[in-house]
Amino acid sequence: MKVLYFSRSYTPHDHRFLAAIQQGGGQAVFLRLPGEGGSEPRALPAGVQALAWRGSLPAALDEAQPDLLHAGPLDDCAYLAARSRFHPLVAMSWGSDILWTARRNGLKRLRVRKSLRAANALIGDCAVVRQAAENYGMPADKIVTFPWGIDLQAFNPHNSDGGLRARLGWRDNFVLLHLRSWEAVYDPLTVARAFVLAARQQPRLRLLMPGSGRLEGRLHAIFARAGLQERVRLPGRLSQTELPEYYRAADLYLSASLSDGSSVSLMEALASGLPALVSDIPGNREWVQPGEQGWLFPAGKPEVLAERILRAAAAKELAGMAAAARRTAEQRADWAHNQQGLFEAYRLAMQGPR
Repeated sequence: MKVLYFSRSYTPHDHRFLAAIQQGGGQAVFLRLPGEGGSEPRALPAGVQALAWRGSLPAALDEAQPDLLHAGPLDDCAYLAARSRFHPLVAMSWGSDILWTARRNGLKRLRVRKSLRAANALIGDCAVVRQAAENYGMPADKIVTFPWGIDLQAFNPHNSDGGLRARLGWRDNFVLLHLRSWEAVYDPLTVARAFVLAARQQPRLRLLMPGSGRLEGRLHAIFARAGLQERVRLPGRLSQTELPEYYRAADLYLSASLSDGSSVSLMEALASGLPALVSDIPGNREWVQPGEQGWLFPAGKPEVLAERILRAAAAKELAGMAAAARRTAEQRADWAHNQQGLFEAYRLAMQGPR
């Protein structure tokens, strides 16, 4: 089966799906929107054909002659797919398209609705995405839900940190890790403000905050005003090969996201045996039960996050939480298993009209 995989850019998630199509016996043809960059430095998986944008999706469809069109996010790529009237169409939600953008932008909301009406099947990564799609009128039996998953070998509690803590001089410190993009939906400013509050009370605290985004200047300003630059590291974007060392170098994973599906970085943290302190939103509640894999805090509340960071730094149950985190990842986040949901969605779409 030839699949035209149409995405906004080229990210590690796209690489993962393209590789799965190839490994599952399909032929993937990759198309992305013009002018969009991407955070994935690796070449396309072996056997994947890259298609240049030639002005419209119908032109690409004429060139590729696919058996199936896989398109997402819902508010741009899947919308263009809906307008093309090509079938079978598998639309894929990226979480923020239906949970965040569509709720704040009327035009994007209309696009999401049109995408779902046209789709023969929908891929979503968590229950909250499924419910949102059903609220738009998507039939429940056409929705395939599975966490996008991770490589349980690459993210493993037994891996080394590659000497990262030693190089930083943080062997005896309590190290926090934040890996979300520096964009409003992930609310990194709450993490920065909470760290400032907590660090004033606990000199052992340190923060690793890789990433990039439009809030970079404001983040630097928060740490500079507090005089905490020596206790924070902002190394920019990490490669996929660097990521495991950062998880293993940390004691606690943080995310203050205002909206999320099944966060891949949260799954990577859990698989690495890293307890998590994350915002109390539906997507996170599917992975973190307070006192088991970590803790929750009310989104947008830096004072509460600071208090819970201090509590976590003094907690004696972290080792037990680390084991529970790994078990959760093994049970639910294994991409080798979860990718079967992709082919289930393809089978649904190939069965015919909704």
